[in-house]
Amino acid sequence: MAETGETAGSRRRPDSQAPGPAEIRNQLVRTELVKASVWLGLALLIGACIVLIQPILLIFAGIVVAAMLDGGTRLLGRALPIGRGWRLLIVCLCLTAFLLWTILFAGSQIADQAATLQRVVMAQIDRVAAWASDHGMGNLQLDTKTITDNLAGTVGRVTAALGTVVGALTSLVMIMVLGLFLAIEPRLYERGVAWMLPVSARKDFYLTTARMGFTLRRLMAGRLLGMAVEGVGTWLACLAVGIPMAALMGLLTGLLAFIPNIGAIVSGVLLVLVGFSAGTDTGLWAIVIYFAVQTIDGYVIVPMVAKQTVDLAPALVLGAQILLGTLLGILGLFLADPLVAMTKVALEREAERNAAGKPKRKTAASL
Repeated sequence: MAETGETAGSRRRPDSQAPGPAEIRNQLVRTELVKASVWLGLALLIGACIVLIQPILLIFAGIVVAAMLDGGTRLLGRALPIGRGWRLLIVCLCLTAFLLWTILFAGSQIADQAATLQRVVMAQIDRVAAWASDHGMGNLQLDTKTITDNLAGTVGRVTAALGTVVGALTSLVMIMVLGLFLAIEPRLYERGVAWMLPVSARKDFYLTTARMGFTLRRLMAGRLLGMAVEGVGTWLACLAVGIPMAALMGLLTGLLAFIPNIGAIVSGVLLVLVGFSAGTDTGLWAIVIYFAVQTIDGYVIVPMVAKQTVDLAPALVLGAQILLGTLLGILGLFLADPLVAMTKVALEREAERNAAGKPKRKTAASL
């Protein structure tokens, strides 16, 4: 009787190896559920990217800063046979010293010039509007608020938090700190990402990231060299011919040189407006300086550095700037060039991998 009761109890107890009520035995239903899960996960991923686009851009900006710091560390290693940490420290100290010098010594002069720049530019715009009205081109009423509102409407609304001074400074600090952490130990983060990939895909991942890093370092080296040449050249040339606010014009030209195409147009317009505010001859000299600086940058610096690594079509970069600037704001405008370069490297690597895989498949089929 005891054995019979124990047997009956074991029959009532569910077996852990037996199929449960939630198990789907129909193979068609299981396949469709897997497909639906994949599509649902993809939709959620796209939605998360849209919602988190601002921090994603900040992270990518940190990667760009890390590439510049890493490039300076590697370049310094050719002259100083010391540890990487010490070389990175020297680069960071030089950058900090330059920023402190700009703020402490040149900051007051640039601040005074910036205060008068708005008045000079608006006065020149009023003159252009009056000339257009006199020649029958309509009555143009432009003021600072109108121009500011129009510019705010063209830089996108996804990164609206960057529009405030506090938001811009906070984002800049986060970008610099993130870039510094990435530059201190880049291999650590690269191995961490590779660890989440299948073993068979890790070798190709390392090759792709190495090529992306090389391309990004060379591209940023070209940008920094172009910024230095355009900024210092414009400053010295403006001083030589007597263009007002020479220091501010050099600083703005150098900063805007980071943005290909659009930055050169904006800096050129500002330079010409300020030049004509001091007279016709000075305005003509401003035009000469603008074309001379842009010619040196476009025909000497860019081919020497950037195009040796990644040859980007100007129309492609300009289209990406318009698109990303409208959708993603000022950060998208600044990061359009690196984003296009990284995308091109990834596509080229994918094409090489596909081309290398074709002969192997043909050989397997022939066997």
